[in-house]
Amino acid sequence: MGIWQVKPGSEDDFITAWQEMADWTMREVQGAEPGGTLLRDREQPSRFVSFGPWPDEQTIAAWRGSAGFQDRVGRIRGLLEDFSPATLDPVAVQG
Repeated sequence: MGIWQVKPGSEDDFITAWQEMADWTMREVQGAEPGGTLLRDREQPSRFVSFGPWPDEQTIAAWRGSAGFQDRVGRIRGLLEDFSPATLDPVAVQG
């Protein structure tokens, strides 16, 4: 999961870069699961939240440690004011 605070005026570029990273992840990262989602805050349109399913912590660590991930996040960082990543565990699921 990530909370992304984008520089005002860079929102469209950020969405494009995030989508490219998500597409690359699905093509290149073994174990990546479909369902990555990017949400945009209606009241703060420069604030985004992303999340997606992963099979295990090892797959996440391999993804985050890959050169492809580092390259893509490096490009995205230039569009950001702040970024807060987290690895979360489900504790309650409805339905």
